[in-house]
Amino acid sequence: MRDILEDMMRVWQSGRVGGLATLVRTFGSSPLPVGSAMLVDPDGGVHGTVSDGCYEAAVLETARIAAATGRRELRRFDPTSGLEVGTDCGTIDVFVEPFSRGHFPEFPTVAQEIFAHKPVTVFTVVWHTDPEVIGQHLVTERKHNTELVSLPESDIFVRSYTAPPRMIIFGANPFASALTVQARLLGYRVTVCDAREAFASPQSFPGAEVVVEWPHRYLNAEAAAGRIDGSTALVLVSQDPKFEVPVLTVALRLQDFGYLGALGSRNAHLRRIEALRAGGFDDMTLGRLCAPAGLDIGAHTPMETAIAVAAEMLALRSRATATMAAA
Repeated sequence: MRDILEDMMRVWQSGRVGGLATLVRTFGSSPLPVGSAMLVDPDGGVHGTVSDGCYEAAVLETARIAAATGRRELRRFDPTSGLEVGTDCGTIDVFVEPFSRGHFPEFPTVAQEIFAHKPVTVFTVVWHTDPEVIGQHLVTERKHNTELVSLPESDIFVRSYTAPPRMIIFGANPFASALTVQARLLGYRVTVCDAREAFASPQSFPGAEVVVEWPHRYLNAEAAAGRIDGSTALVLVSQDPKFEVPVLTVALRLQDFGYLGALGSRNAHLRRIEALRAGGFDDMTLGRLCAPAGLDIGAHTPMETAIAVAAEMLALRSRATATMAAA
């Protein structure tokens, strides 16, 4: 729902009724996570999705009916549902409901917490022996797993929203701009930090927080405040030694981060490593730095480089997840 939050707010504020479909359970592998949502606005616009294409048309029609009739129901979509879909389409359970001020009065509280990057959980009754109870929502700040909970007389869908992962980009240039776009597509909250006020213009990095400060000072302050953790990505796009060596010195002393990368040529990286070794870092510590950052896909332009960096981040995250699962 996070990706369509602004669209939902527009519908809610309009006082009109839309249709909301939420993926609450999957059987087997699914390209979309449980909790994915599709909104059909009062003018027929579609925002978000709950399917990889197999059931989009059917879910859309069901959401339209919910908006028009007020129907709230848990629907199963599978290849045996009489739909014209391929036999390789899986099985999904989707809860459809009307969406408006009257149907979801608690929504502004949910949106406010998500926009503020605070944890919030929504409990929705998706099935009950009493039909009047279906569609009721309860909002709490306590964190829970996102899952469908089956009880003797009801099914409750629990959707927990935590703060999105964070990316801090050190340096304000076209590579930072491209990386901002790519990171936001992946769900990251982005901060761009540069000591040069003339370059650190918020208009150049839409959707990102822009901070005018020396990078090493900013990273020190964020770490001291507990705002750097195992999901945080740190990326240096400026190859000026007076900026990057101090911030890398701070970063490599951190106990935990999700990704640390630095752009630059191999020759620039060798000079960077020499400076860091002179500062007392050993090879094991320097091995935490991905540089030159990004998978080797032949990237040249800022956007190609941003894709390469994002791919490397995802690959490292996948390996880390697999390692934790095997432990």
